[in-house]
Amino acid sequence: MPSSFNSKLFLKTVSSSPGVYRMYDDKGEVIYVGKAKDLKKRLSSYFRANLPNVKTQALVARIANVDVTLTHSETDALLLENDYIKQYMPKYNVLLRDDKSYPYILLSGHKHPRLAYHRGPKREKGHYFGPYPNGGAVRESLNLMQKLFPIRQCDDLYYKSRSRPCLQYQLERCSAPCVGRISDEDYAGQVKLASLFLRGKDQQVISELVAKMDTAANEMEYESAAQYRDQITALRRVAEQQEVSNHKGDMDVIGVHYASGIVCFHLLFIRDGKIFGSRSYYPTVPAETELEEVLVSFIGQFYLNADIQRTIPKEVIISENFDEKKVLEETISSALERKFEIKTHVRGERANFLRLAVTNASNAVNTRLSHKNTVEQRFQLLEEALEFGHQITRMECFDISHTMGESTVASCVVFNREGPHKADYRRYNINGITGGDDYAAMEQALKRRFDKIDNNGKVPDIVFIDGGLGQLRIAQTIVDEKCVHLDRPPLLIGVTKGEGRKAGLETFVFGGTEQTFELASDSPAFHLILHIRDESHRFAITGHRNKRQKTRNTSTLESIQGVGPKRRKLLLQHLGGIQEVKGASVAELTKVPGISLEMAQTIHDALRGG
Repeated sequence: MPSSFNSKLFLKTVSSSPGVYRMYDDKGEVIYVGKAKDLKKRLSSYFRANLPNVKTQALVARIANVDVTLTHSETDALLLENDYIKQYMPKYNVLLRDDKSYPYILLSGHKHPRLAYHRGPKREKGHYFGPYPNGGAVRESLNLMQKLFPIRQCDDLYYKSRSRPCLQYQLERCSAPCVGRISDEDYAGQVKLASLFLRGKDQQVISELVAKMDTAANEMEYESAAQYRDQITALRRVAEQQEVSNHKGDMDVIGVHYASGIVCFHLLFIRDGKIFGSRSYYPTVPAETELEEVLVSFIGQFYLNADIQRTIPKEVIISENFDEKKVLEETISSALERKFEIKTHVRGERANFLRLAVTNASNAVNTRLSHKNTVEQRFQLLEEALEFGHQITRMECFDISHTMGESTVASCVVFNREGPHKADYRRYNINGITGGDDYAAMEQALKRRFDKIDNNGKVPDIVFIDGGLGQLRIAQTIVDEKCVHLDRPPLLIGVTKGEGRKAGLETFVFGGTEQTFELASDSPAFHLILHIRDESHRFAITGHRNKRQKTRNTSTLESIQGVGPKRRKLLLQHLGGIQEVKGASVAELTKVPGISLEMAQTIHDALRGG
């Protein structure tokens, strides 16, 4: 434990109330967030003479400061703990990260927000509701939302081009904010209600609509009152159907398997007594974490999601029992404002579902461990083949990609003993060199990678260079210059293509001595090197293509006098892309805001070669 932190002095000031504590390291970063019914009792347990848990020992050794926040109850503490974990993502907490491969409903952050299907990174501003088990569930929910709330679902290009209401307005499924058929205030009110509905707060939505209907009736706005009445009727019908379906067998069934530091929560989403969808979650679990903490953290983070989807049932069945089940039930019930039960002992059809979930969770963990062991074996065989003096923990590979010297990009991919470590992948946009000069490109990338590196940084054990002897020599010069002060500078190995550039005939060259060596093409060590080489090649090509496309999308417009960044952006947004701009007539170009007839003619002639 750092001498700068006096635990005895700190514990004298700690209250015995419920609350949340945040532990910081000497850099001021939050490394752990916890909650307690009795803060003094819980925090005292960290500073005993003999700590039984290895994870707790490692955590306490890094504590430089502790903050506490008091709450009125253990339930409030659990809610606050969940918020802090999502905010700080501490190293020693179990973390359930967003999965980009599952679909969400997006309520965008526009002036007139739209409801849309979303899958992938959450780059667009707005609120995301989900994840949903499959695309069909999202489309079904969007179809329902369209019947209940007159919010647009069209894309931005279609929305901006409207001069009169579309068919959705005629069908009373959109309020046509695009042409001002609804005030901004009324539209924002419908968006708020839709957001509450997606969070499962049906009764709150109905109450607000009843209040709006009464106000409209009192002010003799009978048409508006009738619209609110119809909306309330539709919502009540949906709510009643939801209640009925809950009795038919709506539940989440969770199978858990935890082995060798890997945990899988396999969820079966049961709706109307049938499997509606399923998915597996793999939270990040610090070493030596007890199963109890894993269970509480997962259920809390999953069901206390601020943008919780409305399909959460009243009943959750899980394969493992744990002490804090009652507190979690009360906390989640409070957050959802409705009944929520966690059950562990079930019979009949429920038990069959639970066995199926556990089987899938167990199989998923065993598959991951098998893959992890395969990578570990490859690393060991590579160490033997290279006669490496210590364990290889980090390898990097560099590659250069361009087309006839255009849009040059260098890639750096990273492998550790679990395989590709994509969080550390990097791309370098290469500038200021002669097009096609791979030596200069490699030199620039490696200088940027190893500039100011020290022993506390991420130092690779091996750096592979995908290229010939010339590029390897350049790389060795840079590493000798930049890494001379390191305790253990990286070993450089060049990967050269074999005869006819055929896979499986590659040869390898050590940096410095330039001694060549070969590995059998069926050797796992050989496959590991090819894997990292192919991954660097893929990553470089992807980056190069993206850069080239971006350059081509703007370069033709950039060359036109009078077309600056704002006009380029307007042209591309209004017309939908560079190909649409090129194909537009002079009349179509003049419809873009800020484009006069003269400027439209100039753009048209420049792009058509007129």
